[in-house]
Order: sequence, then C-alpha cells, then structure tokens
Amino acid sequence: MAVVAAAVLWGTAGTVGTLALSGSTDPVALAAARLVIGGLVLAVAAGPAAWRLLHGPAAGWRLPLLASAGGVAAYQLCFFASVGRTGVAIGTVVAIGSGPVFTGLLTWLHDRRRPGRRWTLATAAAVAGCAALVSGGKAVGVDPLGVLLALLSGLLYSFYAVTAARAITAGAPSGAVMGVLFGGAAVIMLPVLLWRDTAWLGEPRGLLTAVYLGCATTALSYFLYGRGLRSTPVARAATLALAEPAVAALLGLVVLHERLTGVSWAGLVLLGAGLVLVALPERPRPPAPAPASPMERAESSA
Repeated sequence: MAVVAAAVLWGTAGTVGTLALSGSTDPVALAAARLVIGGLVLAVAAGPAAWRLLHGPAAGWRLPLLASAGGVAAYQLCFFASVGRTGVAIGTVVAIGSGPVFTGLLTWLHDRRRPGRRWTLATAAAVAGCAALVSGGKAVGVDPLGVLLALLSGLLYSFYAVTAARAITAGAPSGAVMGVLFGGAAVIMLPVLLWRDTAWLGEPRGLLTAVYLGCATTALSYFLYGRGLRSTPVARAATLALAEPAVAALLGLVVLHERLTGVSWAGLVLLGAGLVLVALPERPRPPAPAPASPMERAESSA
C-alpha cells in the first residue's frame, strides 16, 4: 500500500503542473526545483540518521548511496532529454516501462534468483498496458537517440531503487536512505536550477506548485516508497509503481477533461490487471521433505 500510495502521488504531478503553470515554463527548471525542494525536505527529515548512515558503522554504504544520488539527478536529465527528442509518449513508455524490467534483471544478477513467472507475466501485462494507455494507438515518431536516453533513464531508476532496497534490507533506516539519495541529488541539481529561467518561482502560483511537487510528489512519495521497500521486493515495487501513468490518465480525464481512445481504455484495464496480479501475495512454497534417517531407509528396504 505504501508503494501504491507513492505512485498515486507521482501520478498527480502532471495534472498539477498543467493546471498551475503556463506552457512557457521551462520543464527542466520545474523538475530541478521539484528535486531540490524534495531532496532538501528528505535530508532535513532524516537529519542525524542520514549522517550516521554515511559516517557510522554502516559507512560501507556511503559510496553506493552517493553514486545512486548521482543516478537520481541523471535520471531527471536523461528523461527530459529523451522526451525532447522522441516525444512524451515514447519517452514516457520506454523510461517508465523499462524500469521494472531493469530492476528485475539487476535483482536477478545480485540475488541469483530468477523472477517468478507471475511477476514476469504481470510486468509484461502492465508495461503493455502502459504503452497502449500513453500512446492511445496513435502513430508516433521514434528517435533512436531519444529511445536510448529513455532506456538509460529506466536503467538509472532501477540502479538507485535496487541500491536503496539493498541498504534498507541490510538494516539501514529507510528515511535515512532516501534522505541521502535525494539530498545528494538536490545538491547536484541546484546549479541546474540556478542556470535555467527561474522567474516563475517569484509568482505565488509557481512557488506553490514547486512546493507541492517537491514536498508531496518527491519527499512524501519517496518516504512512502522507502517504507514499502522494507517488506516488498524491489522488483515487485517497481512494477507496482506503474500505477503512476494510470493515475495521471484518470486525473487528466476527470480534472483536465481529456479524452481517452478505445486503445487507451484497453491499456488502462490491462495495466490495472497487471498491477493486481503482481500485488497478490505469493503462495508459500511447501517445505522440502527432510531426508530419511538410516533406520527409516532400512525399514523401507525391508
């Protein structure tokens, strides 16, 4: 439920940005402001716990977490670069849809455990549904470099998600892990924000939008996501996060009065089915039978 709640918050970002800001607002500056504000809130909330994580007994996680903070910032830049080259539909589908796949592969490489058939089926259905939902069945242009940047976005997302999950599973506080990741990303993205046009932040509507996107769709959502990673395998959490485009589509339908094509409705149903399938608890595997004792083997042979 925590992971799904995080995805719901992520899904509100597009609608809020559309309602509150004009089309002339720089999307890169908006994303940078969102990450700087959200990262600052997470870092301050983590406080001493984040410091102990980097300098205390768990300091072995310092390098992986700081590298993942760079991955958080690079994800934002690669995603917007991919959308700029190949369009919103293709960039969003490839970036968001490849995230669960890369997460499953990285988890497999680390844990030597192949994802189950149900996860594979549910993820394939959710990704296909996401593609149909976003594209609406319309022909869209494909830019090879834009697709590669979107794939890189998905890989970066899976990298920092898997690193965070491993640290949390090892006993690190989830709030401290997210504080380090997004606090570090905020430091990296601050020069980007100052370099772009920030005049819109001087208007009450622009400032309130940035605060909501930073506090709700970044700080609160990733706090919930980290809590969810305490008990949810990261591969399953990445698939559950695909609820984000479904929420965005429904908000666009209800709030922005957008229209969905038949293909988009079918994609929404398929995406929902995949999320329900991956959210169902796994059946416990029956324990392996204990080896027979020498006496039992002798009685059996007799």
